[in-house]
Amino acid sequence: MPTDAASKTGPSSGLVLDISDVEFMRFQTLVKTATGITLSDLKKALVVSRLGSRLRHRKARTFSEYYRIITDPEEGDELQAAIDLITTNETSFFREPIHFTVLRDHIRSLRPVPLPFRVWSAAASSGEEAYTIAMTLAETLGQAEWEVHGTDISTRVLERARKAVYPIERSTTIPKELLSRYCLKGHGHYEGMFLIDRKLRSRVGFSQANLCRPLPNLGLFDVVFLRNVLIYFAPSEKRMVVEAIASRMKPGGLLLIGHSETLTGLTDRFQAIQPTVYRVP
Repeated sequence: MPTDAASKTGPSSGLVLDISDVEFMRFQTLVKTATGITLSDLKKALVVSRLGSRLRHRKARTFSEYYRIITDPEEGDELQAAIDLITTNETSFFREPIHFTVLRDHIRSLRPVPLPFRVWSAAASSGEEAYTIAMTLAETLGQAEWEVHGTDISTRVLERARKAVYPIERSTTIPKELLSRYCLKGHGHYEGMFLIDRKLRSRVGFSQANLCRPLPNLGLFDVVFLRNVLIYFAPSEKRMVVEAIASRMKPGGLLLIGHSETLTGLTDRFQAIQPTVYRVP
């Protein structure tokens, strides 16, 4: 049975280190209402670890106290900070690399290539996917007209994406020839970091979007990356998101989803090409 009493406290600060069943249910409802994302019961530890710093910052001793803060109509910035922390996903350059081969081969199969060729990174996080797409387009289309647009619900990670500065350790998954061609090694204040080259950055834009709400006017896209997103939604929200994505795609466009995801039973707007790859008829 749910309990409203948290089970662990810090030894000196009095800060609650655990979240009760009732407290977690409140956060589940809040996140679902704000983002459409369903937090499973297995996400308790994630909520505790990611929001702990905000509890300390706001001097909230329990998750109930912090919940009262973020549901205050005057605390919109704090609510956004909490949503950012809970919904941010880990990403990397050239993650699931087969999809970038699919992108390259798809472009090469087009005669002629529709220009400007537009790709949407629909859950861009801190930008690694969007800049990987840009490197692939630069290698395939060169100086032709192309552009990448990244969206995410988190304003915090989008700021990191726009800066395009990453720890040098994150460069290990970028092929060496692309690393030398499109990335700059940091010096001085940026020692231990690398920066995406300005010419590549100029082709990539970012904006905030909630996939479960009416989308901003982004135009139509030739390819959409919607990877590792649907797993966070209930079936009704999955259908809503997929329909919204389909409405922003050109005929013949490709949709790429995560390897643990499928569109089976969700929509008839796409044709399956291979696992995780779908085409608009």
